Amino acid sequence: MIKNRRATFDYELLEAFEAGLVLTGSEVKSLRQGGATLTEAFARIKGDEVWLEGMHIAPYKDASYNNHEPLRSRKLLLNRREIAEIKRGLTRQGLTLIPTRLYFKEGWAKLTVALARGKKLHDKRQAVAKKEAEREMERVRR
Repeated sequence: MIKNRRATFDYELLEAFEAGLVLTGSEVKSLRQGGATLTEAFARIKGDEVWLEGMHIAPYKDASYNNHEPLRSRKLLLNRREIAEIKRGLTRQGLTLIPTRLYFKEGWAKLTVALARGKKLHDKRQAVAKKEAEREMERVRR
């Protein structure tokens, strides 16, 4: 499982959706080896489809000339109602669609995307302070 830990720090996650991915064979093999990065990735709607942009999947070393392009756009497989709900969320001001987790479920690659609102600098500082306070309380308890 690959997580986008940066997403929870930079964004307030509002609603999550599970989506399938359209991948090539070399991309799947590379993902099974853990060769992906979600940090710079985001999703956008083009027409009636949702596309994932900026996700880096490392080239699979044994794929020879059939290897994939690491930063290509990848189509997300979502239900029509989910796409409509995402469109409504994106039209509201300040929301974006961020990938949070990439994992395999029953042999299929799945991606969890979330509608998110960007955090301001003071929100990030509050989150860090809260996390440090929880750690300190945990240390005192021991």
